[in-house]
Amino acid sequence: MSIDLAPLYRDLHAHPELGFAEVRTAAIAAEAMRGLGLEVTTGVGGTGVVAVLANGPGPVVYLRADMDGLPVLEKSGVAYASTDSAVDVDGAEVPLMHACGHDVHVTCLIGATGDLVARRTQWSGTLVAVFQPAEELIAGAAAMLADGLLDRFPRPDVVLGQHVAPFPAGSIALHTGAAMAGADSMTVTFHGQGGHASRPHATIDPVLAACSAVVRLQSVVSREVEPGQLAVVTVGSIHAGTQGNIIPDDATIEINIRTISAASREHVLAAVRRILDAEASAAGMTTPPTVVLGDHAPATINDAASAERLRARFVAEFGPQGVWSPAVVAGSEDVGLIATAAGVPLVFWFLGGTDPEIFAAAAQAGTVDRDVPGNHSPFFAPVIEPTLSRGVAALSAAAREWFGQ
Repeated sequence: MSIDLAPLYRDLHAHPELGFAEVRTAAIAAEAMRGLGLEVTTGVGGTGVVAVLANGPGPVVYLRADMDGLPVLEKSGVAYASTDSAVDVDGAEVPLMHACGHDVHVTCLIGATGDLVARRTQWSGTLVAVFQPAEELIAGAAAMLADGLLDRFPRPDVVLGQHVAPFPAGSIALHTGAAMAGADSMTVTFHGQGGHASRPHATIDPVLAACSAVVRLQSVVSREVEPGQLAVVTVGSIHAGTQGNIIPDDATIEINIRTISAASREHVLAAVRRILDAEASAAGMTTPPTVVLGDHAPATINDAASAERLRARFVAEFGPQGVWSPAVVAGSEDVGLIATAAGVPLVFWFLGGTDPEIFAAAAQAGTVDRDVPGNHSPFFAPVIEPTLSRGVAALSAAAREWFGQ
């Protein structure tokens, strides 16, 4: 079965789906895997797809791709831009976009599987292609594990994967050790006492307390984290009230936290909780703020020996100019949960997706952060080539390194 990847990618890009709702995407992946002759199981961890190709004795290699899109209104301007929308878990209609490149990941895994099938006389072992739901929710890997990923299917000897990023297309960026930060989220509700806006003295204003907390939380990284140690505290959402002349009873903020080590995570979380409680107390609130912790993703740690082994393979395949080592990325992933649960090495790398000329011009001008759209931007649209061909080649070469071609 020959698969034309560019049209497949355009179709996936035009029709993103939210986490745990990737019904169409999963069906496309499952159909492609069946067409390539793999044994396919759907509905793993909700909408996950697992495809197995047993090709003789040898190691079991997991190749993983995530599938979900984001509630972002696309502004990329590409001809295949998404115009789709969906109803989210809160019942609100939201725009949809593959603003993090998971359409690239699915396409490349399908292409790499096809390449490995075509080369099956050259390697021996078991390939397991994992199409994971809900990475953006930091919940999909855990859901697949809870649904028996490691018990119902061959257990891996290594977990491999990649993520498209705003680097020059055709390049591979691989960091040994801690490659991506861990992530925590929390929803915090301050409980005040509402009333008329003209009588603030008769109220306890939760909006003021929430806004004070938003400002004070920025001191955690600037004043409590050792300089040079990666940590991020972001308040991305604040909700309160219904109109300007009413002081509401409650105000809610949503916080996202990124840390790189267990010790740093413990320290930052404790500092955040201390500030939240202190701001509530300073406002005269008699009820402490309600804090609901969201899903946690640990830092993505690349096994050192395995990462260097794969780096050598990538250099041999793509040349030394096409492989480089990035700094630790503050973004987070849940793919490490699979490797940790299996007790095996993880190697996770970045695949460049930006037009090399555009990136070079921005780099020369010192405006990469401003002029090169990154993941989660409404303008994020990786160039189709050489992004897809390099992504396919990287996944295939990585698998064959462990299969011992």
